[in-house]
This record gives sequence, structure tokens and C-alpha cells, in this order.
Amino acid sequence: MADCCSDKACEIEALRGRQSSVLKAVLAINAFMFIFESAAGYIAGSTALLADSLDMLGDALVYAFSLYAIGRGARWQAASALFKGTVMAAFGFFVLGEALYRALYPSLPDALTMGWVGALALSANTLCLTLLWRHRTDDINMHSVWLCSRNDIIANVSVLIAATGVWTAGSGWPDLVIGVVIAAIFLRGALFVTVRAVKGLKNPDKAP
Repeated sequence: MADCCSDKACEIEALRGRQSSVLKAVLAINAFMFIFESAAGYIAGSTALLADSLDMLGDALVYAFSLYAIGRGARWQAASALFKGTVMAAFGFFVLGEALYRALYPSLPDALTMGWVGALALSANTLCLTLLWRHRTDDINMHSVWLCSRNDIIANVSVLIAATGVWTAGSGWPDLVIGVVIAAIFLRGALFVTVRAVKGLKNPDKAP
């Protein structure tokens, strides 16, 4: 009788198990960081931090949905990616609305809090990206998850830039500008993921 590890079905099952473990880990990290960063963003009065915390919440929901989609076929994976694209777009528009509100009712965020919380968020997302790296080409589901994590790194660096700008200029405008930049990243990523997901739903056997 052939060894199980030489059987394709066994290899696929092992891959699904590894994907599930990684998604559970990054789900826990993002859920914790959402609670912590949203509280810090509210206290600091930072649009960029609040946007980044909501991104953590969106990712936690995305990873939970991705766990459900594992092993359910190309159509389920494409539907999961479409959900992710919708979440990313929603938060992108939220950030735009928040930036508009802050422009009409300006305030000065706490640059120090923005800096150290942004650095902590960057460390957390770097860990997530490292965990997801080996699975980024497994299928459309894991690729879109990795794409979300990559965008998070860009957003975290942007928060640090905003903190530096607020501290040096003594103005809240860097925080607002970075908020708009993060929104643009979300919306661009949402478009890319959504286009791939729609193609996958139309042709599930040829999903990328």
C-alpha cells in the first residue's frame, strides 16, 4: 500500500491544514490589534490610527471568511475574495469620510501616541506577512489574504510618516493626507481583488 504522503489527496489535506493554522494565527493578531489600536486612535484623535484599526477589523473578518472558504472549491474561494474586495472598498470610503470630517472640524492628534502605536501595528503586520508568505501562491483565496496583509504594511508605514509630520509641523494636516492615501490604497486593492473574484465566479475552473 502506497504511503499516504505520496498520495495527492493527502498532500492537499496537509496544505489545507497549514493554511487553516496560519489564518487562525493572523486572525487572532488582527482582532487584538483592532481593539488596542482603535482605543489608542480615539484617545490620540488620529484619523490615520482609526483607519488603520478598522483595517485590522476588516482583516480579522476577512481571515475568518477565508477559513470558511478553505477546501470549498474555486467558486467559494472566488466568493471569499469578492467579500474581501467589498470590505476593503467600504473601509476606503469610510476613511475618505473621516478625513473630510477632520478637514471641516480640525484638531491636532497626539503624534507620540501615533508613533509608538503605529510601530507596534507595523510589527504585528510584519509578523502576519511573514506567516502568510509561503501560502501567497496557493490559490486565489490565500493570494487575496496575502495582498491584504501587504497593504497593511504600507498603511502602517504611512501612519508613522503622518506621526512625524504632525510632530514636526504642529498640524493635523499630515494625518488627514495620510488618511486619504490609505483610502486610495484600500480602493485600489479592492478593485484588483474584486476583478479577480468576478473572473473566478464566471469561470470557477479557471480561477487564478
